Amino acid sequence: MGLYMVKKLILSIPLLFVISFLTFILINLSPMDPAEVVLRAQEVPQITEELIAQTREALGLNKPFLNQYTDWLLACLQLDFGDSYVTGESVWSLIGPAFLNTLKLTLVSSAAIIVLSIVLGVNCALREGTLVDQSIRGMSFLLTALPSYWLASIMIWYFSVKLDLLPTSGMESYASYILPVTVISVGYIGIYFRNVRSSMLNQLNEDYVLYGRASGLSEKKITLHILRNSLQVAVSIFCMSIPIILGSTVVIENVFAWPGLGRLSVKSILSRDFPIIQAYVLILAVAFVLFNTVSDIINAALNPKLRKEF
Repeated sequence: MGLYMVKKLILSIPLLFVISFLTFILINLSPMDPAEVVLRAQEVPQITEELIAQTREALGLNKPFLNQYTDWLLACLQLDFGDSYVTGESVWSLIGPAFLNTLKLTLVSSAAIIVLSIVLGVNCALREGTLVDQSIRGMSFLLTALPSYWLASIMIWYFSVKLDLLPTSGMESYASYILPVTVISVGYIGIYFRNVRSSMLNQLNEDYVLYGRASGLSEKKITLHILRNSLQVAVSIFCMSIPIILGSTVVIENVFAWPGLGRLSVKSILSRDFPIIQAYVLILAVAFVLFNTVSDIINAALNPKLRKEF
């Protein structure tokens, strides 16, 4: 198992290099000179060619492209993503706290999604075709189809404005998590629990279930075996839900004024603050690669055959 983990981690390194290179060239896709972008972001009243040249030299933009990339990559490995074009502050000092705030929201939402998806999926599979199964599936289709911004607005109006039970914005207390976590979770639970249900139904028709019942095993033990085998399919979905949520909280964070990556990225895009945009894209891309690797390792732990095939 240890050798398998090392191989998977080594194979992810070239992909991370490719991602970092593509992220770096983002700054070169702008039709405007990056040095001019910096000066405009700082609201310099008169931009001259001499001033642009000085700015390019100060930022190291006059170096060969590969030298710029190497310097940037080595700095990123030390969590130094440069300075903001707008404020002049360190990018990490801005994106670090925002990342932690978004990560908290993501982890709480992911925990709720995983637990509820498994509970609903197992119950629906064991009660296939019953009123409970049909009701849960019907409700999931409805909730999944609702736009997140609309659902968030309705919940703010009802629970915060009308009932005055929950805060409308910020993250001042644990109660601040309830509304955004609910809005994020609703859509994903409706998708993921159906995957668990489908996997459970496939396993229910396997021979080992029949043999287990014939041998006198309790339904509880049989259900646990079925769930363990079913999660081999669902574990990849659950692992990838974390980076997906991490990168899709833009709407929710702006609706609930959550001080996270989503709000920061929108502000940076509008002001063309490229260092922050680069850091944001790089963090999300690395998260996708790492969690995909983690899902492969977990699947290999659950199914030893995967380790032999690798």
